[in-house]
Amino acid sequence: MPSIFNKKVLLRVLGVLLLLLGAYYILPVSGPIIAALITALFLSPGVRFLHEKWNIKRNISVMIVFVLFLLILALCGYFVTTQLVSQVIFFINNLPGYVSELNEALLSLQSRIDSAYQSMNLPPDTINQINEQIINGLNSYRDALLSYADRIPGVLASIPGFIISLLVYLIALFLFLMDLPRLRRKMYSFMKESTAEKFHFMTSRLSYVILGFFKAQFLVSLIILAVTLVSLYIFTPDVALLMSILIWVVDFIPIIGSIAVLAPWSLYHFIAGDLLLGTQLMVLAIVLLIIRRTVEPKVMGSHIGLSALATLISLYLGLSVLGVVGFIIGPLAVIAFTSAREAGIIKLNFKI
Repeated sequence: MPSIFNKKVLLRVLGVLLLLLGAYYILPVSGPIIAALITALFLSPGVRFLHEKWNIKRNISVMIVFVLFLLILALCGYFVTTQLVSQVIFFINNLPGYVSELNEALLSLQSRIDSAYQSMNLPPDTINQINEQIINGLNSYRDALLSYADRIPGVLASIPGFIISLLVYLIALFLFLMDLPRLRRKMYSFMKESTAEKFHFMTSRLSYVILGFFKAQFLVSLIILAVTLVSLYIFTPDVALLMSILIWVVDFIPIIGSIAVLAPWSLYHFIAGDLLLGTQLMVLAIVLLIIRRTVEPKVMGSHIGLSALATLISLYLGLSVLGVVGFIIGPLAVIAFTSAREAGIIKLNFKI
């Protein structure tokens, strides 16, 4: 009986371990490159369409798609930047007023609490302890509000690094668009014909699923952004765009989502005495949570080829076992298993 620990197997195991080790150190700092590859996969159907349907040379097709992408990116960036900068300046200029309003609201709240406790005939020590706990909790929210102003210099200091990452992303995107066919041929040259067919089927399925996953997430996020933007322009138009973008970004965090922004914001207005705006923000948080929890499984299921129930189960199990990363890995693992089984890599031909 031949030993399973022969030289060939050991080399394969060592190669896999080296790949995993390299991925562990390289992937965290490869964000622009990975984003460029994903974007190139999104844009490659447009390049193929121009090249095959309109008989335009591939390098010219790449240039057309890349320039159109740059124009769309520039227009969106210009609109968001101009609006965002004006609202950030407005927020910074009014931050001392917000803090002053919060201090006045805290003092008013403390006096009302004292009056309520005295009417209950509680011992003075008990009243002081309760007041201290409440005031400490409210002061922590005030300090958190002030801390946002302290982070502004750090955000400004990160702008050069962001510009460098953006340039790397754009250059890598253009090169990926140019070299995708060559990279694909090079990869298949290392495989046998039977292995290449199975691998092609599996990678085609996985690429469809991965693109579908991000497309579904993007579509759900657009719904969240639209509802948030319209609502905040009705409730508080002065900072509507700034807070809508912040809520849109934070909403990608599983489970917590937009509540991480809207709940403290709503609490601030409740304390400040603006009960109407506080209630509106809390209702908005509930509406966004319902939209994500009801729309997301259905949209993702239709785009990645899983039923809504299978999508929901994979999302929940991935999130429970692996945390935030499992939110992405869960559905992909199910699709990878299904694709491998359909390609004949994994065989489960048994009956009970």
